[in-house]
Amino acid sequence: MSLHLDARQRAMLQEMGVTVWAPAETPVPAPPPVADGVRAQQTATAPAAPPSAVVVPDAGSQPAPRTARERAIPPGAAPAVQPPVPQGGNAPALILHAPQALYPTADPAQTPAGLGAGWLVVAESLSPTAPLAGEAGRLLDNMLRAMRLHLHPRVFLATLERPPAGAAAGAADVTAALEEVAATLRPAMVLVLGHVAARAALARTEPLGRLRAGLHQLAGSPAIVTYDPAFLLRAQGNKAAAWADLCRALALVQAAPASR
Repeated sequence: MSLHLDARQRAMLQEMGVTVWAPAETPVPAPPPVADGVRAQQTATAPAAPPSAVVVPDAGSQPAPRTARERAIPPGAAPAVQPPVPQGGNAPALILHAPQALYPTADPAQTPAGLGAGWLVVAESLSPTAPLAGEAGRLLDNMLRAMRLHLHPRVFLATLERPPAGAAAGAADVTAALEEVAATLRPAMVLVLGHVAARAALARTEPLGRLRAGLHQLAGSPAIVTYDPAFLLRAQGNKAAAWADLCRALALVQAAPASR
């Protein structure tokens, strides 16, 4: 093969230290001169080139400009299909199990002061039948014991569960049911664990960090949002932040009037 390099390209390769070993190109001989009379005769007898056709597309047939997302899709590749958004938009379909007392054998006479009339914990990743079993359940038990809530007989857990395929469940029904549970138990504090539980209990769609920063209400009871135990097992570095949320909830109960 031969390289057709002009003088500028050869100079650039030489500056980069690249030596091109190729035979010099044979100069193409210039055509013989043509007399002016002959050139004029050739120009007069040469057929005129047909004008190139210019197609002007109809205004209605012009394609719409491509969006940034379409430009990012390679030619021939199928665009990703977005998953459907659940109806309601607040939370996925969930089933609410009946609340159960976590420490029913606790002696009310031994309950430390400042824990209020009762607590309600709302969580999604715990087992409905054995909520304090497994790694997530043991972590929740340790968190509540650190607050001395294991000495309180009125610490209830409302477990949320994703229904099997085809089961009828909805976020709005769960939110109304949790409000009814809180109105019946009238807890001094509601602990909402995790983003799924927060969206179901509070019907809020903000990120978990923003929900943690606020004080919420569930049927007249104050509610604090913190991390889910299953998430804390995966992200150990957030345990300190979760403990700060629990201390904040405990301080709010201790500062509340004695009637609650």
